[in-house]
Amino acid sequence: MSEQQKKNKKEQKPKFNYYWIYAIVFFVLIAIQFLPSMANTGDEISEVEFFDSYLKAGKVEKVSIVNKDYVEVVLKEDAITPKDGEAVSQKALNKKFTILSIDEFRKQLWGVMGQLEEPIKVETIERTDWRSGIMSWFLPLLLFAMIWIFIMRKVSGSMGGGGGQIFNIGKSKATLFDKETSVNVTFNDVAGLDEAKEEVVEIVDFLKHPKKYTALGGKIPKGALLVGTPGTGKTLLAKAMAGEAKVPFFSISGSDFVEMFVGVGASRVRDLFKQAREKAPCIIFIDEIDAIGRARGKNVMQGGNDERENTLNQLLVEMDGFSSKKGIIMVAATNRPDVLDQALLRPGRFDRQIVIDKPDIRGREAIFKVHIKPLKVSENIDLVRLAGQTPGFVGADIANVCNEAALIAARHGKKAIDNKDFQDAIDRHIGGLERKSRIISPEEREIIAYHEAGHAICGWYLEHADPLLKVTIIPRGIAALGYAQYIPKERFLYNSDELSDQMCMLLGGRVAEDIIFGKVSTGAQNDLERITQMAYSMITLYGMNDKIGNISFNDQKGEYNFKKPYSEQTSNMIDEEVRIIIADAYERTKEILTGRKSELTTIAKELLEKEILFKSDLERLIGVRPSEMLPPGKADIASSSERKKQSEEEKNV
Repeated sequence: MSEQQKKNKKEQKPKFNYYWIYAIVFFVLIAIQFLPSMANTGDEISEVEFFDSYLKAGKVEKVSIVNKDYVEVVLKEDAITPKDGEAVSQKALNKKFTILSIDEFRKQLWGVMGQLEEPIKVETIERTDWRSGIMSWFLPLLLFAMIWIFIMRKVSGSMGGGGGQIFNIGKSKATLFDKETSVNVTFNDVAGLDEAKEEVVEIVDFLKHPKKYTALGGKIPKGALLVGTPGTGKTLLAKAMAGEAKVPFFSISGSDFVEMFVGVGASRVRDLFKQAREKAPCIIFIDEIDAIGRARGKNVMQGGNDERENTLNQLLVEMDGFSSKKGIIMVAATNRPDVLDQALLRPGRFDRQIVIDKPDIRGREAIFKVHIKPLKVSENIDLVRLAGQTPGFVGADIANVCNEAALIAARHGKKAIDNKDFQDAIDRHIGGLERKSRIISPEEREIIAYHEAGHAICGWYLEHADPLLKVTIIPRGIAALGYAQYIPKERFLYNSDELSDQMCMLLGGRVAEDIIFGKVSTGAQNDLERITQMAYSMITLYGMNDKIGNISFNDQKGEYNFKKPYSEQTSNMIDEEVRIIIADAYERTKEILTGRKSELTTIAKELLEKEILFKSDLERLIGVRPSEMLPPGKADIASSSERKKQSEEEKNV
């Protein structure tokens, strides 16, 4: 039997349940009630039978009055005639009966005894049953102990602590992965993060071959911080490290250090590093380290003795303090590096910051290859196309898309997953669940069609707009009555003309409603929110306004404390410039759609009929996109800067 099988067999053994102890004690108390007591166990007789049949007949040897409640009687050996020559048992000679009044019984007893020839022995006894003694003091004590244990187990379970006990609350809750605990994730399961994976692979290699790096006098890095947006694969990389590293691996969450009791977090940090030093060389991984690593001095309301700050101070000392030791590499993950304390980020604690960004098109293709391995897919799956249709998707999003595609294919009884299943899964991830049961009136359906057609026309003719993939009027999600899907270009910098074209594309739906119906609806709420945010960012963040100037009011470190870093006059200027930018984009969008009203109507009618239009359908209806036919910068729709230049020339003329 292999070690893994022995381990699995050991894990399958049922754990002892402490509630069995409570059940055993309960049944013992019940059984005690049925045990014989120290009292007379003879037959029950009546008081009249005692006087007439036994006492007056001279058959009584002894009378005992017990607790003034009942009488125990011992008969003489010749009082009972044996049957078939058998000896008379002691139990048969014992009788007992209950009395109503002790005084009346004694008076009658002395009267009868005065008539007897031989005197009998009479005694008064005060007797306590041992069972009643147990029930009177032992049972309350036992119940109190059981209640105390139950409460302590609940409290210790809610507050944590090693072994689930209240006295181990200061123990570390880290999970240890070593040779006996296998992790199935390897670096082959990590795709789309080539640069970050190289850094992490090197950290593992540090521990496997330390002399290779220290031969030239270098030092092994003490820590690495994984930084990236949620879902990019930070924890997955850590799991791969645990699976690949041949050294002990401690995994713990940042929230596991936080407790309501003073000193618990610092105690757990000390215990964690104590265990790590015993297992060195090893790796400690702290997920979501921002739970304890926030910048100190920002929580003024909590006072000077902040438990989280004490935990952070202890972590700083353990990572690079006066008595810190070698052989421990710290790896942490967070998606909020801007809130971390600078003392935690400095070299000597976290020597490396590994940025895990959203994957590009090649990275997404590699991630798709990893996630479709366990799936039954058709041979005509185009991973390059899927990667192009999922811009901005991270690894978690792609994993969800692959799983949804499998569920959709199974729902339709297919034997393999095809491209349509993946397309439906992408639509569901972007727009939400398709709402076929939602009842939409013909008037609202027509408004939605023209609204989405306006987006499509603007995105089709604007040079810097993203290429259109499809447009639909099928309701999805909670509030989406239709949407247009584009394929954004892989870019990192945007100029003012590109941002202006995007604003016009977002305003296309609102302007189309204004042109066709002469009034607007509430369907452009999300578009207006994005436009407003974009306009304010152009002015206050990117310095793209001549009147405000090259100034950025970005406050990533929170130094402004929720206060505007500019005067009321500047605030009014910013608001006015935002209105001017949006108004200019609106007029430009209106000019585009007014000149192409017939094409707008054609697309809207086609949407009402088919509900979904792809790029090929638009090429069939209105021709090839102009920006794909002309060289860059030569589109037939003038950009905002060109329009501004033309207007200035007209004024000068």
